Amino acid sequence: MAFRPDEVSGALAEFRNRFPNTEAVLLSTCNRTELYTANSEPSDSPRHVEIVDFLADMHGLDGEALFEELFLHRGEEAIRHLFTVASSLHSMVIGEVQILSQVKDAYQQATESKSTGQITHTAFQNAIRVAKRVANETNIHGGRLSIPSVAVNDFAMRIFERLDDKFVLILGAGEMAEETIRYLSEAKASNITVVNRDPSRAEALAAKYGGRSASWEQRAEQLTKADIVVATTGAKEPVVSLGEFQRIEDRRFQKPLFILDLAVPRDFDPAIGNCLGVYLYSIDDLEKVVQSNQILRQKEWPRAKRIIDEETQQFMGELDHRSTGPTIRRLKKNADDIKSAELSRLLHKLDGLDDRSQAEISQSFNRLVNKLLHPPLESLRDEQRSERRRGLLEAVRKLFQLEE
Repeated sequence: MAFRPDEVSGALAEFRNRFPNTEAVLLSTCNRTELYTANSEPSDSPRHVEIVDFLADMHGLDGEALFEELFLHRGEEAIRHLFTVASSLHSMVIGEVQILSQVKDAYQQATESKSTGQITHTAFQNAIRVAKRVANETNIHGGRLSIPSVAVNDFAMRIFERLDDKFVLILGAGEMAEETIRYLSEAKASNITVVNRDPSRAEALAAKYGGRSASWEQRAEQLTKADIVVATTGAKEPVVSLGEFQRIEDRRFQKPLFILDLAVPRDFDPAIGNCLGVYLYSIDDLEKVVQSNQILRQKEWPRAKRIIDEETQQFMGELDHRSTGPTIRRLKKNADDIKSAELSRLLHKLDGLDDRSQAEISQSFNRLVNKLLHPPLESLRDEQRSERRRGLLEAVRKLFQLEE
């Protein structure tokens, strides 16, 4: 169901062709595809099944089979969901910051595609503001939750004050190795060598980050020079035994060595951690920190949710206040039209009245209309609960026949 970035504009254009009066924003990330729609007139809004068919057609799928796989939120729940997503409470990793930039990008792309309008502008601008408020007023983003980020920022930086002058050796060339190199590069490490049994993969990964590669047979030589080692191979046995390390230990001259053994099973014999000047951490050590950080973020969930609930209620209240304006104006205009017609008819019958009498009658009509309209208008203006206000608004429209 995902849309590539270069597919979004075309999908929004097709949506406008089908539903020209409906605003739309399409958010598609690695683990969510969401279509937000908005319309000021319910009668113009596409039905649920029509939106499902649209999404299915975009991917050549059967809409009927897809129908039960999708969730639907309307009105207040849709706004609450958007605020929750933007604040990263619905992310696979709670508190990750990438989702907010993805929400911003989706909104910007929809705006550039001329698919947004007053409602979606207000909703997404508020979502961005709410996400920033959650970030500022809670610790939902506190603590790193990926093994490589913890390895570099919480462990390596604890041993070394700086990484730009350190020789980094990477054993392995898989996803964990690449993610760790990315964090090392962000920490200014630049002297990086990648060693892998498949030399082509080592060369490709090293080139991507401006490093070097070395053959698997050279790992002992590279280990002799290393300040930091990141081990991520898929070997079933340790690739560096205690005996192998002891054979190069004298040539290191007790220079501190920081080893991040992120492999399962381990790449380094745990006994190497007892050698002089060696700081050896396994993935188990790092996972304890990750779990602790995860618990910390989960504790912040209630505070973040309270902010989102508060902001959702405020948004819906403002939206309802805004939606009452046209109804109030129509109600007052209808009343004024009836009053003017009846006043004109009465004054025509009472021909010969002086100006003072005509003014007194006109003023009485005005007071009568204002007093009759005062209770319903006050109820619409003062009602704070959005559901009740919507009910009152609908009742006023029906009672005074303002449906048109």
